[in-house]
Amino acid sequence: MIRVLLVDDQRLVRAGFRSILDGEDDIDVVAEAADGREALQAAHDHRPDVVLMDIRMPVLDGLAATKHLLEDPAVHSKVVILTTFDLDEDVYGALRAGASGFLVKDTEPEELIHAVRVVARGDALLAPSITRRLISEFAARVTRPAPAPALDRLTDREREVLSLVAAGLSNDEIARELTLSPATAKTHVSRIMTKTGMRDRAQLVVLAYESGAVTPRWLTP
Repeated sequence: MIRVLLVDDQRLVRAGFRSILDGEDDIDVVAEAADGREALQAAHDHRPDVVLMDIRMPVLDGLAATKHLLEDPAVHSKVVILTTFDLDEDVYGALRAGASGFLVKDTEPEELIHAVRVVARGDALLAPSITRRLISEFAARVTRPAPAPALDRLTDREREVLSLVAAGLSNDEIARELTLSPATAKTHVSRIMTKTGMRDRAQLVVLAYESGAVTPRWLTP
């Protein structure tokens, strides 16, 4: 059973998401919160697997709450950011803080359910085309690469896989691109995360672009 915490200052939004998720046999909405401070308390009380976190909230916003939540060793929740705008400025900060992906609030019910399941099993929500646009926009804003010594431990093949992860490809897509089995592609991604200390694919994307390990094609001379 996947335990979910809903965090949004709009009661109707929470009610809508609850009605969608509670209809699934493998998902249980264990708590709701109307702001970031309530979310932190609810996460400690209920230990959710996935937190659906709004960004724009009173008292403590979703970005600050995400940072606090993911820095707390007592909580092992995955965070999916909810936003009204698909290119919300604060989404970048949320990904840096360790969020596993994001959804726009008008997403289809099937996409919401899929997102919860994907993130709960430890993957990042980076496959939808809308998220690839976010990655592209994020990459274009990176102007000064930050050193990342952990990348020195990657093999040539792992660097190749990292570049495809940064482009938003799934394991199956990486396997097709490199003529590998999906299991082998998944193993490569897991090894990269272990070597770099990243918790999921979203953090790998941020690391790849901020370190300069991957350069967007439109910025290449």
